[in-house]
Amino acid sequence: MPALRHLAPALLLGLLAALASGPAGAAGEPPALAARVAAGDLPPLAGRLPAEPRRDLPKRSDWQPGRYGGSLTMLVRGGRDARSLSVFGYSRLVVWNEALELVPDLLLAFKVEEGRRFTLTLRRGHRWSDGAPFTSDDFRFWWREVASNPLLSPAGLPAELLVEGQPPSVTFPDERTVVYEWARPNARFLPTLAGTAPLTLFRPAHYLKRFHPDFTDPAALDAEARAAGLPGWAALFEARDAEGLLTNPERPTLDPWIVTTAPPTDRWHAVRNPFFHRVDGQGRQLPYLDAVDLVVASQALIAGKTATGESDLQAVGLALPDYPLLQSSAARAGIELRLWPIGRGAQLALYPNLNAADPVWRRLLRQADFRRALSLGIDRQQISTVVFKGLAIGGNDSLLPGSPLYRPMLRNAYANHDPARANALLDGLGLTARTADGWRALPDGRPLTLVIETGRVDPSETDVLELVQSDLKALGIQVLVADRGRSNLRARVASGETVMSLFYGLANGLATAESDPAELAPTDGKQNQWPLWGLWTATGGRSGERPEDAKVLRLLQLYRDWSEAASPDARRLAWEAMLAIRAEELFTIGLVAGVPQPVAVRRGLRNVPGTAPYLYEPGAYFGRYRPDTFWFEADKIRK
Repeated sequence: MPALRHLAPALLLGLLAALASGPAGAAGEPPALAARVAAGDLPPLAGRLPAEPRRDLPKRSDWQPGRYGGSLTMLVRGGRDARSLSVFGYSRLVVWNEALELVPDLLLAFKVEEGRRFTLTLRRGHRWSDGAPFTSDDFRFWWREVASNPLLSPAGLPAELLVEGQPPSVTFPDERTVVYEWARPNARFLPTLAGTAPLTLFRPAHYLKRFHPDFTDPAALDAEARAAGLPGWAALFEARDAEGLLTNPERPTLDPWIVTTAPPTDRWHAVRNPFFHRVDGQGRQLPYLDAVDLVVASQALIAGKTATGESDLQAVGLALPDYPLLQSSAARAGIELRLWPIGRGAQLALYPNLNAADPVWRRLLRQADFRRALSLGIDRQQISTVVFKGLAIGGNDSLLPGSPLYRPMLRNAYANHDPARANALLDGLGLTARTADGWRALPDGRPLTLVIETGRVDPSETDVLELVQSDLKALGIQVLVADRGRSNLRARVASGETVMSLFYGLANGLATAESDPAELAPTDGKQNQWPLWGLWTATGGRSGERPEDAKVLRLLQLYRDWSEAASPDARRLAWEAMLAIRAEELFTIGLVAGVPQPVAVRRGLRNVPGTAPYLYEPGAYFGRYRPDTFWFEADKIRK
């Protein structure tokens, strides 16, 4: 009875008595677990659910209570995609719901006082997938033995836990309560916990203590590490703790499904978590699906395999150019094809490198009127029509209509196609000299040849840039395109070799006042428009360069204002001010947004939205739409 060993003796006797007197498949019990319950390998449902399970459900008009059974098959491009199983399940301390609200998930409740004291309350009786209690000891273990251990956390505490460089006070009043408290407000804390790649404040202490020298003989651990080909106990600990990497099926989880396979494999199999903490409106334990299978396929084959019915739910590896193939094959493949708008602020955006190494280009790119001229010179409607079948929306790299912070005037600033105004702005900058070939000249006499570098992030890049090239030719600007590959592009941007790049726009086009606006200010050295300024902020001034632009410094101050705001209204005001500066200054130049993402859904797979925003953050692609409530009609389950 492996899953019963963590239960207190008195509770165990009571549960076994209930099991003996009650039929398998009692109310709320998934049939797939009935045999294990009858054999005594699992306690009945009452012993597996928290005293107060999570009961809130999607409010979509097309959502229906489901039935148990079936395995959902999806195609992935390899181990990196397979890690998305935790993304797919989207089980977090707090989560973004479909209304873009932060709500408790693993937590029963959270309380925020003055924006700086966070009391996290766990669910009584909540258990890990192996039946061990999920308590504040798991939080204490992470805080004291992982986050504070220099071998396991060599970079120190995560930045989201530091306010003005200072860590929080963390206390554990009882087994169900954890308190994080800072001297000043920390607005980043909750959204970080709800992230697609979240800050995880806990670990399965009962399992991982076995690999930590504070609880196990260090010499024995080092010997075990060497036997596994690892340099020491810390590497062994990290290997055993790598939940998201799907490399250790033994590690307990709180996700809806438990991975049972380890690499190398071309098929990851995950089965239902018998201790999962959510139920439907009838008190039936979720998930409805018994299992999930992630099958490896090359990028080149995913569309074709989807078109032959080899996937039950597919978005990864598909793009709008695949739509004709999928649509023509839908009936034979038994799939329905849906188009979800991608939720980025811009599907693709131009990034002028304000830290370019070339001093002439650097001065020019820092002129807002130059950036405005480029934006006004681009015909976004033509891009939508020619490349995206008229299904994309024009506008700059800003929030989308689904965001409560959306303002049309901000999205449309300098986004109308106005070559006359664009040429006037360029003339006003003194760029009136022409080369023998008729191109505008830079102030030092060189041709104003704009090299736009790409990283192969989107299949539409080439077609989009051909249209941009033609549009900017009308302004006297010669555009050359250079494909660098993603990693090489990052390096060239950071070194200043790249003058302008093409990349995805804002990751979160559906932000609320509670979302972290780090994207809007120089906060990270990987931001293509200001890599050195972002590095300066990220390292506390130890590396990079201090921003020189007054508007950029204002963005940094507003980001600090948001981070330390104690009220939703104050956070909203900071967001609105940052968005206004971004719209006026055009530090990135968005092209189009709302590009449709093909989503192939097997006929009979229910509760997958007909249409919904598709984005990584917030909400983990499908995760925000509650895959634990997806279900198959009886005759559609694969045999």
